[in-house]
Amino acid sequence: MICKKIVIEEKTENYNEAFLQTYFWEESKELYPGQKRPVVLICPGGAYAMTSDREAEAIALRFMSMGYHAAVLRYSVYPAVYPAALRQLSKTVSLLREKSEEWLIEKDKIVVMGFSAGGHLAASLGAFWNEEKLQASFGLKTDQVRPDGLILCYPVITSGEFGHQDSFHNLLGERYEELREKMSIEKQITEAFPKTFIWHTFADTTVLPENSLLFVSAMRRQGVPVEYHLFPDGLHGIGLGNELTANPNGRGIVPACEPWSDLAGKWLEREFPWWNV
Repeated sequence: MICKKIVIEEKTENYNEAFLQTYFWEESKELYPGQKRPVVLICPGGAYAMTSDREAEAIALRFMSMGYHAAVLRYSVYPAVYPAALRQLSKTVSLLREKSEEWLIEKDKIVVMGFSAGGHLAASLGAFWNEEKLQASFGLKTDQVRPDGLILCYPVITSGEFGHQDSFHNLLGERYEELREKMSIEKQITEAFPKTFIWHTFADTTVLPENSLLFVSAMRRQGVPVEYHLFPDGLHGIGLGNELTANPNGRGIVPACEPWSDLAGKWLEREFPWWNV
């Protein structure tokens, strides 16, 4: 395994360091010499106030075990505000494409996964990857930053009636009123939005399941492929739903939700297969 820390943006007075942690398969001359693989780029949640360990390494190793390269982006959070995290995610996707030959990545199979507020970040890239003026302000071109697919896990989506307002206040700071409509992602979905796998829980009282329902309805209206799962049990932030991502008191162990990663893996196999032999 190639496990490497790559700084995306240096720490400043107002920004925590943004960095990428890789979990890449090493080339095997015995098994699949020269085998390129899709990559799953993970954005942990944390209300744009932190990036949760619960939605980081264990997730990466789970998807690596399925045959995919994986990486975790620790993006800047409050007091860093929009568009800091989106800029860092855009730069990261661009870097993965730029280094695709060296890292044996299939450059047209870059899937961004996000949890909670990290799901909002991933969905924001899905909505704004082709906004030329925005990406040019980051020094990037739209074809560099396009995500080929998204996996959204109990995501923050809407800034409206069912929105998780702490996330939006942390993301937008003093520009909350100015930008809250733009950053309500269900209102920004077009035909250019990437195909998506999304799951949520009915029992989530922190980021309400209406976030996912609004998203799926908007995807349906635009004719964009989406696979959606709503599980009956499980509070917010459960990660894998098993012991690997649970609190010491056992909160987060939800057997009914644990199959989500298998379902996401089957979706990846159909849409972004790695095994080309």
